[in-house]
Amino acid sequence: MAFDVRAAAAHVIGEVLAGNSLNQALPAALGRVSERDRGLLQQLCYGTLRHGPRLQATLAQLLDKPLRDKDRDIQGLLLCGLYQLDGMRTPDHAAVAATVGATRALKKPWAKSMANAVLRRYLREREQLTRALDDAARACHPAWLYHKLLQQWPDSAAAIIEANNQQPPMTLRVNGERLSRDEYLNTLAKEGIEALAGEVGPQAVGLSQPRDVLELPGFTAGEVSVQDEAAQMAAPLLQCAPGERVLDACAAPGGKACHILELQPALGELVAMDIDEQRLQKVAENLQRLALSATLLAGDAAAPPVQLRSGSFDRILVDAPCSASGVIRRHPDVKLLRRKSDIPRLAKQQLEILQGLWPLLKTGGTLLYATCSVLDEENSQVIRHFLSGCVDAGLCANNEDWGQAVAYGRQLLPSPTGHDGLFYALLRKTH
Repeated sequence: MAFDVRAAAAHVIGEVLAGNSLNQALPAALGRVSERDRGLLQQLCYGTLRHGPRLQATLAQLLDKPLRDKDRDIQGLLLCGLYQLDGMRTPDHAAVAATVGATRALKKPWAKSMANAVLRRYLREREQLTRALDDAARACHPAWLYHKLLQQWPDSAAAIIEANNQQPPMTLRVNGERLSRDEYLNTLAKEGIEALAGEVGPQAVGLSQPRDVLELPGFTAGEVSVQDEAAQMAAPLLQCAPGERVLDACAAPGGKACHILELQPALGELVAMDIDEQRLQKVAENLQRLALSATLLAGDAAAPPVQLRSGSFDRILVDAPCSASGVIRRHPDVKLLRRKSDIPRLAKQQLEILQGLWPLLKTGGTLLYATCSVLDEENSQVIRHFLSGCVDAGLCANNEDWGQAVAYGRQLLPSPTGHDGLFYALLRKTH
């Protein structure tokens, strides 16, 4: 028998509140609900987490005391109920009834009257409760991130916040080895699929409405892949030449590695490395679908495996682990999981990765440092620290006509209607 969809959402949100990622929590829950409820489950989970900081601050006003840790599922259920009353078209009475009813599936009948009281009080006092929220909660952002965005991007913070609170667009990358972007746009038009050419990526196509990849013409044949437009700028920046040896040091799930091979099919070798051996399977699947070839290797970029010899790579791509502050709309759990204290730790890890990989680069070779962050501490500051301690590294000029020039690279900010937020800095080994 299929599990109650709102109870399933409560479990998922409760796991995120306990510190697990949405990617860890959601797959098992999808397997427990009926096939017809899977779309609703994803909508409930993503929507609740996207509005999470506002919903949490609202719920705190409605509870006499915080719920115990063992009742995170009930907290998740209440947050989900509040989201339905504000962010979905479900009639209020139906949302309340379904949320209250889910307490039975969670086997916590004591929560039934509390859930009913909380949600009905919210309906009565919604305007008053909303007025009591601070600016960060009203903007659906944790306070530390909200104020950091205002500080670092005073002219762009409103647009970043707007983008972070929206569902992400679905963007495709056309395989230029198979066909042109215009040819693919014509194919989509014939199929009745609305799409537009991307704003910055020469192979990018933005769909008006997301859809299952198996419904996309040419997907299974390798003519097109799903990849955000900002992420599509990495491979062109590397400018790989025939016969070169290239390392994609944090490769999973493989989008950038595949794009490199599409743009330069005559590479000598591409080594796709990732610290997570299981995630390398996704790289292998993407390579197979696109009929591309690369050497897969499990390894830590901060302490590369011994088989990667010093001075053996012409180009290195470092898509470094980061706060994901530029892709929050795709990973809304970041709003609840990430802490201000995480940023210095991540910056330290990013610097260690650069220092670990730099010896592998040939003299005259280039290393592209990328993050999906909009925070200076993970971007320009990391490059500045690296250059200050590395006598044979120089910053390459970046005169691209996309994004914004910053102190040590180029920044794309998340666009409400377009690309995600990514940072790029290109370094050259001078001697």
